[in-house]
Amino acid sequence: MAAPDLLFGLRNNFYLGAYQAAINNSDVPNLSQEDAIDRDCLVYRSYIALGSYQLVANEIDSSAATPLQAVKLLAFYLSSPDSKETTISSLHEWLEDPAIGNNPILRLIAGIIFMHEQDYNEALKYTNVGGTMELHALNVQIFLKMHRSDYAEKQLRIMQQIDEDHTLTQLANAWLNLAVGGSKIQEAYLIFQDFSEKYQMTSLILNGKAVCCMHMGNFDEAESLLLEALNKDAKDPETLANLVVCSLHLGKPSSRYLNQLKLSHPDHILVKRGSSAEESFDRAVQAIA
Repeated sequence: MAAPDLLFGLRNNFYLGAYQAAINNSDVPNLSQEDAIDRDCLVYRSYIALGSYQLVANEIDSSAATPLQAVKLLAFYLSSPDSKETTISSLHEWLEDPAIGNNPILRLIAGIIFMHEQDYNEALKYTNVGGTMELHALNVQIFLKMHRSDYAEKQLRIMQQIDEDHTLTQLANAWLNLAVGGSKIQEAYLIFQDFSEKYQMTSLILNGKAVCCMHMGNFDEAESLLLEALNKDAKDPETLANLVVCSLHLGKPSSRYLNQLKLSHPDHILVKRGSSAEESFDRAVQAIA
């Protein structure tokens, strides 16, 4: 029988987007050295998710273990877009080092960074062999970004064989159901509903339910879920982006949400698509003029 996972609650909070709860409940006694590093990685990744990049950079020093150095690199990457080439160059050096290159957290951070860069093939170089539930879950996300739901489904099957009830398996199942659409949307909704009954309600869970509602045409319910999410985190990019879409479907003004998104997350795909459409329109107008 496997030993109990002392970090189960902490991991769950992190996976479901309850980042402050993960930080607040991180004082877990009797951890092995390896578990303590895992705990610290989850705590610092929670701070990163909350935008506290500088705290992470300041607290992780050069003598810290490889997984923590990798998390620090993610903080640098997200906080300094102007110097991301240097960050990615350091990442490549570490990945090529036979002593540390196969570290699962380093490979996970590489996958996250290259997915941000939309370099999905490069991301898969480091994540595709799996090895942890987080790596398998990241593979599902990458394959869905590549519109390869068939490969995403294979990864989900592996996760289900390892632990069908794992929070990441359930999340990956919901993501795949949303991508496939049709009758699968209701199944995705039930997964997020189950999370909302078992755990603390987070922006991630509320957005999951709201996206399902929008797919099913229930825009009023989606809006109320998204406004609840906005109360929890007024700058969450997915909440703002989903509110833009939802408001348009309801015939309500969406410019305030879009302006907030432009200010807080100028690189968000919805902002980039909007800017690209505006530029195309301006070019068309100039051509006619």
